[in-house]
Amino acid sequence: MASSAATATAEPRFTPLAWTAFIVCTAIWGSTWFVIRTQLGEVPPSWSVTWRFALGAAVMFGLALVKRKPLRLTARQHGFALLVAVSQFVLNFNLVYRSEQYLPSGLVSLTFAFLLVTNSALSALFLGQTVTRRFVIGSAIGLAGVALLFAPDLAGAGGAQMGLGLALAFGGVISASIANVLQATPTGRAMPLEASIAWAMAWGALIDGAVAWSVSGPPTISLNPGYLAGLAYLGIAASAVAFNLYYILIRTVGPGRAAWNGVVVPVVAMGLSTVLEDYQWTLTAVAGIALALAGLAIALKAKQP
Repeated sequence: MASSAATATAEPRFTPLAWTAFIVCTAIWGSTWFVIRTQLGEVPPSWSVTWRFALGAAVMFGLALVKRKPLRLTARQHGFALLVAVSQFVLNFNLVYRSEQYLPSGLVSLTFAFLLVTNSALSALFLGQTVTRRFVIGSAIGLAGVALLFAPDLAGAGGAQMGLGLALAFGGVISASIANVLQATPTGRAMPLEASIAWAMAWGALIDGAVAWSVSGPPTISLNPGYLAGLAYLGIAASAVAFNLYYILIRTVGPGRAAWNGVVVPVVAMGLSTVLEDYQWTLTAVAGIALALAGLAIALKAKQP
């Protein structure tokens, strides 16, 4: 009995703080997929990513100072922050911004529902956590739903571009999962939260800037009010606020459960895409999304790391 009690106590659970983090992140990230589209066009994607995380880092440093949180990291901790920066704030977002050049924002958000799958798979691989047969079956059904959703377009004239968009989006999913699992490691949990996010975003912005300069030339930014408003929303709400809460969520309930918000976010994003991007629904698209969400729901009911 003592052993059972200890196991139950050790299993991560949703606390009131975790639920708050979950709800706020879902609400914010459900809308960011559309807002990202306001950052594309006049400004090259890599420069938009750079400005986003430069602003996010500035806000996080300011938040740490206001809360009187220490900002100094050891050399090893800076190395960890650099790993998070490359996986989350460089690879993930450069891939996501580029994927939205080929896919509607709501469909890109649907691919990120599969953070549930990749987070859990990487947790099993690197953290020794278990994945059940039910989880594998649900994940397979979900992937089949995504395949059904995209199949008509992939077979059509624009299939090559849509295939590229999908490849970029799923590359972003894997990169984000690496960063999420890093946060769940003992080293990640021991990092001071505000300082680690601030420095990771700062390192990310520096690397993003170097990538942007090498790919797209000297710095460029738009002074269009819509672009600047979108940048402010993405840099402050979707980066500084949301990532702060999301990393709290990961450290509280684990990367598998934290990725549950990815199942709700596409519902919000697809609704916005329908209204604001004139996304055209077909019977195949409806069936594909229904199958994808059903598969993920099955996976959710399995034991999660």
